[in-house]
Amino acid sequence: MKIKIYADGANLEEMKAALRTDSVAGFTTNPTLMKKAGVTDYLKFAVDSLHHIKDKPISFEVFSDDFEEMYIQARTLADLADNVYVKIPVTNTKGEFSGELIKRLDSENIKMNITAVFTLDQVHTILKNLLSDTPHIISIFAGRIADTGVDPLPLMRTAIEVIKNHNPHLQLLWASPREVLNVYQANQVGCDIITVTSQLLNKLNLYNKPLSEFSRETVQMFFDDASSSGFTL
Repeated sequence: MKIKIYADGANLEEMKAALRTDSVAGFTTNPTLMKKAGVTDYLKFAVDSLHHIKDKPISFEVFSDDFEEMYIQARTLADLADNVYVKIPVTNTKGEFSGELIKRLDSENIKMNITAVFTLDQVHTILKNLLSDTPHIISIFAGRIADTGVDPLPLMRTAIEVIKNHNPHLQLLWASPREVLNVYQANQVGCDIITVTSQLLNKLNLYNKPLSEFSRETVQMFFDDASSSGFTL
């Protein structure tokens, strides 16, 4: 597959384990994942992560709702290491577009991962504010789009064409996958990157597994669990 797999999470031990695999090309995290992982010191977590992840891209997200404060946070994160991509939400919580911030950081050659993108209109508006050749990432939340009952594949196909026509240095990321199948779908439509949680990462070795054998193993699992539980009827 041509698509690059980025490990998505904030558990440092899991990140270090992913770093040792050949399949992981980069890393992403966000404040929600950090909260779930018990991170309490954002900057320490970022520095500790970069102590191990030195040669692969890693995305850290700003967390202010004020654009000027986002800018200060973005500069702080970008200054930590050259492999840092700063995650900038496409809007703040008020729905105000982050265009001026995106344009400002782009003009200063700060690598961004523009995140929480859901529509083609957002993609077009983002691109109007990316004028340099800095290698940014645009993250479309295909999994959450699918959660609404909408097939994300047509949107992703169009998005990759629009993005590459604007600037071939930009990369499209399929965010929030729900199943391993999404990895192969994202690869087929031409996405550059897909984020994968440790749970999905552990399932990648199932590719082309014979279904008849998978069926037998599933029955074996049910049998073993019933036996070990001491069930009787």
